[in-house]
Amino acid sequence: MKTLLKYLKGYTVESILGPLFKLLEATLELIVPLVIASIIDNGITVAKLGGEYLSTGRSHVIYMSLLLVLLGLIGFGFSVVAQYFAAKASVGAVTKLRGSLFKHIQTLSYTEIDSLGTSTLITRMTSDANQVQTGVNLGLRLLLRSPFVVFGAMIMAFVVDPDSAVTFAVVIPVLIAIVFGIMLISIPLYKKVQSRVDGVLSKTRENLSGVRVIRAFCKEDREIQEFGRKNAALTASQKFVGRISALMNPVTYVIINLAVIWLINIGAIEVNSGNLSQGELIALYNYMSQILIELIKLANLIITITKAVASAERIQKIYDIKSSLVSGAENGVNESEYAVEFSSVSLKYKNSLEPSLSGIDFKVKKGQTVGIIGGTGSGKSSLINLIPRFYDATEGKVLVDGIDVKDYDCEALLSKIAVVMQKAVLFSGTLRENMLYGNEGATDEKIMNAIKIAQAEEVVELKGGLDAKIEAGGKNLSGGQRQRLTIARALVKNPEILILDDSASALDFATEAKLRQAIRESFSDKTVFIVSQRASSIMHADQIIVLEDGEAVNIGTHEELLSSSSVYKEIYSSQFGGEVAK
Repeated sequence: MKTLLKYLKGYTVESILGPLFKLLEATLELIVPLVIASIIDNGITVAKLGGEYLSTGRSHVIYMSLLLVLLGLIGFGFSVVAQYFAAKASVGAVTKLRGSLFKHIQTLSYTEIDSLGTSTLITRMTSDANQVQTGVNLGLRLLLRSPFVVFGAMIMAFVVDPDSAVTFAVVIPVLIAIVFGIMLISIPLYKKVQSRVDGVLSKTRENLSGVRVIRAFCKEDREIQEFGRKNAALTASQKFVGRISALMNPVTYVIINLAVIWLINIGAIEVNSGNLSQGELIALYNYMSQILIELIKLANLIITITKAVASAERIQKIYDIKSSLVSGAENGVNESEYAVEFSSVSLKYKNSLEPSLSGIDFKVKKGQTVGIIGGTGSGKSSLINLIPRFYDATEGKVLVDGIDVKDYDCEALLSKIAVVMQKAVLFSGTLRENMLYGNEGATDEKIMNAIKIAQAEEVVELKGGLDAKIEAGGKNLSGGQRQRLTIARALVKNPEILILDDSASALDFATEAKLRQAIRESFSDKTVFIVSQRASSIMHADQIIVLEDGEAVNIGTHEELLSSSSVYKEIYSSQFGGEVAK
């Protein structure tokens, strides 16, 4: 909540004027029963006397009726103005909140994002933020208005008839106790509901992204049952808290109506004794009806605010998570013989029992090409993720240009590095916009040169040039086309260190060979890391790191490893049949 209040400070005027105009409207509403009482006592009753009183009574009824119309119009105007300011404050504050939350999420490291899960983050950005917006809007309009009318009606009742108004003094505390009691029970239950929304969203996202795999294995029925189970759990939670919240309206109705019966009973006695006029009794009844209406509004408001508070607390928990990666101050200006150095580096992921990397030591000179190979789960991606500091080493040091990556300013470090991930990701927009992602100032000539090196010229021609539309995730491209374009995007950045994390797996051998040759010729002064399952992809590297179970079991050239590394020799033999590569 403290984060939300920070953004509401930017709408202080609106946050004051919204409730203020609602209170002005409520004040006019409290006057209405007195006007009606005057119509009955000084208008209708007088007119019934006939004779010279008839005209006076009718005139009074007309004047008071016009006053009611005027009060209604003014109240309507106040209500519209209040709605405008409340909407402006709630929408504006939550818009800033979403932007700030998105920015905060961007600062989190892979470790925090892995722990939270993308589905949870999406829920906080959308469903929870919407709940907060609704709660703020209604809160600004009704949170002060409803109690003001309730207590105002009680005060006005004492003004009309203190004896009858005792009923108000007894009923209102009872109703407040019921309303707040139900609210206190509901808040933790709504938190549980929102957490189960995460589960449903996570399952939905998983199914939509893996729909082809599910259908390939004919697991639709199983997934439907699993989704049904999570959906049923969410429904059960919603029904349970809904039943508790639903008690509010009938309970308040019963209490208010019992109070109305009692009020009419004692009011009739007062009228018969002449201590109370008929108009005043009607005014008391109207005030009791106003209390009923406002308490129903308040009950619904509290349910909404309860949801909003639960959602705001969930959003606050994201803000409370601080990135484990603290940016340093180094800008990377340093003369070092080595582009990258690993010194006794180990990596253990959060909540993992065993380290993914252990005791990694190697040095890479500037301009060298490094191949990284190993079996599935050997730690290849984990190793290269330490260079741009996507994760921090739990032991040892990773140095870039002779400086520990932990001492770098994050932007300065990433400006030196371009990474092409295993999964090729493109964004919705034009092909040119995707290419400019790493270098906004790149000319079309530079973009086309990078595309040529990445062997993606025919892709651009096929799609109609750099203005061709790319769907989200590159869904209108094949796997190989996506990979070549993501490699081109990295080349446009012209980095000092280029990391290709198994990024040519969808390419045929001939195209991949042309790609490696083009990168070698055009980026001979750059340091290149190539992660691959194919021995052919890394056999021409200046040095090859062979990983097994998170350890660098051998480091050397292709020829050296063929004679000294059983792991490398086994990988090579499985792909080339023992044939010696030329």
